[in-house]
Amino acid sequence: MQEELLRMEQVFYRYPGEKTDALRNCSLTIRQKEKIAVLGGNGAGKSTLFLLANGVIRPGKGTLSFCGKVVKTERDLYALRQGVGLVFQDPDVQILAGTVWEEVAFGPANLGFAPEKIQSAVKEALTALNLQNYAGRAPQYLSGGEKKRVTIADVLAMHPRLMLLDEPASSLDPQGRQELENRLDLLHHAGMALLVATHDLDFAWRWADRILVFREGQLAADGAPEEIFSDDALLKACGLEKPLLYQVGEILGMEPPRSIGELRERKRSGHIP
Repeated sequence: MQEELLRMEQVFYRYPGEKTDALRNCSLTIRQKEKIAVLGGNGAGKSTLFLLANGVIRPGKGTLSFCGKVVKTERDLYALRQGVGLVFQDPDVQILAGTVWEEVAFGPANLGFAPEKIQSAVKEALTALNLQNYAGRAPQYLSGGEKKRVTIADVLAMHPRLMLLDEPASSLDPQGRQELENRLDLLHHAGMALLVATHDLDFAWRWADRILVFREGQLAADGAPEEIFSDDALLKACGLEKPLLYQVGEILGMEPPRSIGELRERKRSGHIP
């Protein structure tokens, strides 16, 4: 079994001035190298989960642990924020610096990395996201897809073990979405755990190994994609639909394919008339 990275036990959180909990009684464990899609409607609790997991906000009740240690002290919080990186949905919210290099260097510098370590971390992150030629450019004037890559490089430069991405494909064109997915696969193969909040059920079906479903501030389900999308009652209660390829599999009376490539291979090999 892979090493445990993050654990929540009966976590509650209520935003100041609100009368109801944004997240309540949430218990889950995330382990090394997992690929997890987080589903749920607007206001279901996904963003609150991410802010808690990154230490931006602290639980009102319950416990949050990172690498087996309960987060209590400022030192624990520092370790959490370095180990769990958060990429916001809107890159313009995250981008602050005047150049791409300065932007990506900000996180490591804020964490107290030594100058030589900052240099190497930035170079590695820019290379991983194919941004080497953008280092001196102003990130505010890049395209939406390029900005998204910069925000991922922001987080990658801090050497996290778990990356949280909130609707990373929003506003991207099809090519941008495919490039993003390719980058996520590279990060996963490098050993990183990934948690992606998304409304794209087709992406969740083909990409994730595990799915978390939130509804009205509660974790409604936690399981393999096959388990989640075969539960008609759950999908109806949470306002979700079955992915297109899952429906194709049902119509053809076969195990649903996880990708178009898999469907084509079955057709080529004669498993589909």
